Amino acid sequence: MLSTGAPTNWAGNIAFGPARVHAPASVAEVQRTVSAAARVRVLGTGHSFNRIADTAGDLIRLDGLPKRVEIDATRATVTVAAGMRYAEVAEPLHAAGYALANLASLPHISVAGACATGTHGSGDTQRGLAAAVRAMQLVGPEGDLHEVSRDADPELLSGSVVALGALGAVVGMTLDIESAFEVAQLVWTGLLLDRAAEHFDQVFSAAYSVSLFTDWQHEGVVWRKHRTDRDRHSFAQPGESWLGARAADRPHHPVPGMPPAYCTEQLGVPGPWHERLPHFRPGFTPSRGEELQSELLLPRSAAPAAFAVLRRMSARMAPVLQVSEVRTVAADDLWLSPGYGRDSVALHFTWARDPAAVLPVIAAMEEELMVLGARPHWGKLTTVEPERVTAGYERAADFARLLREQDPGGKFRNPFVDRLWPVG
Repeated sequence: MLSTGAPTNWAGNIAFGPARVHAPASVAEVQRTVSAAARVRVLGTGHSFNRIADTAGDLIRLDGLPKRVEIDATRATVTVAAGMRYAEVAEPLHAAGYALANLASLPHISVAGACATGTHGSGDTQRGLAAAVRAMQLVGPEGDLHEVSRDADPELLSGSVVALGALGAVVGMTLDIESAFEVAQLVWTGLLLDRAAEHFDQVFSAAYSVSLFTDWQHEGVVWRKHRTDRDRHSFAQPGESWLGARAADRPHHPVPGMPPAYCTEQLGVPGPWHERLPHFRPGFTPSRGEELQSELLLPRSAAPAAFAVLRRMSARMAPVLQVSEVRTVAADDLWLSPGYGRDSVALHFTWARDPAAVLPVIAAMEEELMVLGARPHWGKLTTVEPERVTAGYERAADFARLLREQDPGGKFRNPFVDRLWPVG
């Protein structure tokens, strides 16, 4: 069915310009829409800050497809409708006694959109969310429904999961799962950035998932998410010291001054994995429309040098920076994953919604961090030239070949993809 109204992205800084917007109620309807379209893109929950999902052709929203959470206990997998949000998947999964190994900071994002853009959570041993994909069901350019799986063709799957929506309309995804677990979340305030850089490995190995929030001027706040089945150090008394930081005696929000009621429970209270691994509760949409975001993933070994760059730039960032988050991500083998082939440090920035003021700051920061091996997040703002972005991926040429093979007519292309992999 056709949808009404021109959609915008999550933050409202992008207004999409399709000729038509479709909200299909079945996979068969997706197939018919794709088959009839000259150019088509798929829009998830819109949590991107650039035009990766935009098109002048047909735009398909998948959130109207029937909800689907099918658990295969023998294979330790769950198959879900690709347009579902992680929060919608997590609740029935947990009720059945299972869990996903990791989640992003927001449970509001769609499974397909997060995987297509290389979105990640945090943890020294945790790969990006797309690494959990065992199989994908896609609608190809002729409206054909087919599956790509790790069992049948692992090389093809590695090239197809983080694909920027350019290989087809993903309608279903099969994910690895494990037994449900509990997490206790602790916040530590006042960690000096010099100490964080000096003891980087100690900081980020301190829990199953670790985030450092800072404005890069002097100190930061560390959120440690401990698995209670693995970590005996899940609890701390208020005021207890760790690397000079202090255990918080009250809940915190990542952005100073924002209400902590939006955030998942802290103070070491154990709870289900899906209620602690994200920073935010699914019932709240934090800062919607009030921010812009950028992110760079660098080799983990570059963390001290990156810290030094950002400390030096802190005064320039201060007028437009709401908060920055540092996380670690384990290496994976997905061709276009920012974590491809290397353990990474992820440097995320939440900016004021003022592109004219923010973009020059991003440009200055990227100029210094790209030489350290940075890869921009596919769904965030960047000023880096497209050819310089793809040069950071060893399998970029292989992906160009895959584009030609899977979509020879360029039905799923758009200007965003064309700038990265020009036709011809």
